Amino acid sequence: MKLNFNRPAHRSHFQLRLLCVALVLAIGGCAVGPDYQRPATVDVSAFKEAEGWVPAVPADTLERGPWWSLFKDPVLDQLASRVEVSNQNVAAAVAAYAQARALVREQRASLFPTVSLDGGATRSGSSGNSLSSTTSTTAGRRASNNYQLSIGGSWEPDVWGRLGRTVDGAKASEQASAADLAAARLSAQGELATNYLSLRQTDAQKVLLKDTIDGYQRALEITQNRYTAGIAAKTDVLQAQTQLANAQADAAGLVRQRAQLEHAIAVLVGEAPGNFSIAPLAWNPSVPDVPVGIPSELLQRRPDIAAAERRVASANEQIGIAKSAYYPSLSLSASAGQGASRVADLFKASSSVWSIGISAAQVLFNAGATGARVEGAEASHQQAVARYRQAVLAAFQDVEDQLSATRVLLTQQELRRQASQAADQVEQQVLNRYRSGQVGYTEVITAQATALSARRALVQAMADRQTTAVALIQSLGGGWQTGQ
Repeated sequence: MKLNFNRPAHRSHFQLRLLCVALVLAIGGCAVGPDYQRPATVDVSAFKEAEGWVPAVPADTLERGPWWSLFKDPVLDQLASRVEVSNQNVAAAVAAYAQARALVREQRASLFPTVSLDGGATRSGSSGNSLSSTTSTTAGRRASNNYQLSIGGSWEPDVWGRLGRTVDGAKASEQASAADLAAARLSAQGELATNYLSLRQTDAQKVLLKDTIDGYQRALEITQNRYTAGIAAKTDVLQAQTQLANAQADAAGLVRQRAQLEHAIAVLVGEAPGNFSIAPLAWNPSVPDVPVGIPSELLQRRPDIAAAERRVASANEQIGIAKSAYYPSLSLSASAGQGASRVADLFKASSSVWSIGISAAQVLFNAGATGARVEGAEASHQQAVARYRQAVLAAFQDVEDQLSATRVLLTQQELRRQASQAADQVEQQVLNRYRSGQVGYTEVITAQATALSARRALVQAMADRQTTAVALIQSLGGGWQTGQ
């Protein structure tokens, strides 16, 4: 398309449109609405249960690393790596993140002009007595052809920042979705680690009960022999049988518990329980110690805090989007095309047409709907701020709980160990005294029950330390290594 700027009409039209475009571009930076600032949280300089901590600030992009390797179990390492690609909850979070990224690209596209190409051909006719050069050969009828080809564009300049805020809001939502993905991944990995360590604890309990059942069977044989020799009463035999049967029932219960844990692990790694099994192994109750002076950045990596903070940012952008409705919306359009009755004439300059336009629209009255939308956006922002602050408080509580539990369980495990060793000695001494006829079998039963309870409590305490370590790692955002 060419314009003859020597003609006054063309020159004045062009200057007018150029002035309109310049005016639009000049006021394009007048974005309305509040600028985003991260909400303030509670002022906490240190944890009650540990020193050297700072308030949480989202930094969930730091590398977490394979934190499960701290437990030094090759099977756990192999299973945890499968969560990333096989767990369906994680897969759903990955798809949600991809959807959020696509929405960002869609919203960003609104900042650019839209260009379209149109073409068409029509044939029209009417009845009459005269013929023209474009008529058909049928007498009494005439027909004409019309061909059109045009290219046009439209653009809505972001005068009041509405489009930019829409893009920023979508970007914040994308970042929140990324944090949700990290939270889903961390949750699945933590659940798998807890279930796996519980399964290994169940294996240890089964070994413990097997040894106990072997001892009870020997005690039953001794009691049966004493009863046969007329030294012991029938009740001693019955008590020994009862003790043995209860221990065997507990062992059967552990088989059911182990099967359920194995099924849960199968689902977490994306397999059908019928096609999945974990072979029993010797229990390695390795518990990683919390290093002194944990970097304060670790709490900043909690994905739930990051997601809550990003949703505050998204809600803040919605306020500006709502307020932009108070101002007129502007749009620019332009088109250039050709029209002719023959295809051969379609690209001749004499058949060209063009247009340039600018339009503005402003709502004059909507019964307060715009104000209501602004108030709703502000309320939604306040709600997001409250949820963010609550997430921070919950994170502080979570870490405090796990640090306290870690310290207490270490002391408790040592006391359980001492109690188990003492109970084993009592059991052996009472059994020896029974063999020599110094005590009744009731005391043997009591000593055996106490010893078994102490052994199982010790195993449980060791397992609790492991699962608490997993919970502490989760509360720290997924690991203790500082990201690069």
